[in-house]
Amino acid sequence: MTSSFLALGDSYTIGEGAEPEDRWPVQLVAALRTRGIGVADPEIVAKTGWTTDELLSEIENRSISGQWDLVSLLAGVNDQYRGYGVRSYEQTFSDLLARALSFAKLPSRLIVLSIPDWGVTPFAASRDGVAVAAEIDAFNAVAERLSRREGARFIDITPVSRLAATDTSLLVSDGLHPSGAMYRMWVEQVLPAAVSALAEK
Repeated sequence: MTSSFLALGDSYTIGEGAEPEDRWPVQLVAALRTRGIGVADPEIVAKTGWTTDELLSEIENRSISGQWDLVSLLAGVNDQYRGYGVRSYEQTFSDLLARALSFAKLPSRLIVLSIPDWGVTPFAASRDGVAVAAEIDAFNAVAERLSRREGARFIDITPVSRLAATDTSLLVSDGLHPSGAMYRMWVEQVLPAAVSALAEK
């Protein structure tokens, strides 16, 4: 039996600047297949620059429906980048989370990833990296609380994203978005949760 996989997000899910095969959802499917777990190519609904409400609007515009064996959600960095604030994010993320949960066959089949810290990248050299980190941590605290409350799995990849501060090979040429090497590290964290989720009935 082949499982279905819906990946919802923004630039980090579409893999801005990376090769298609380096996108983390694609790498995750490859890793699952090496373990004998049949998973279809991911259906990716993501675009660079999308906020949580823009992602939600696109989900509705595409009339995505049905129940999926595995669903992932990674969104919110553009809410933070645009200065929307934690209160606004909590509302829109809550709505988005509810929609993502409606696609998952079980709440535990939804895997939510934390927002990476772009403040450590060369792109952000002129920014206040400490302030960016603090805001991202606040956003992630909201996402983790809401996700766990609903029974979804939450994976904190933010500490790994901060390794880019001293290793630019973890970024693509724009000095902002992750490279395939960074995404591979994310997959190492997500893989056990995905294996466990797909085993649940």
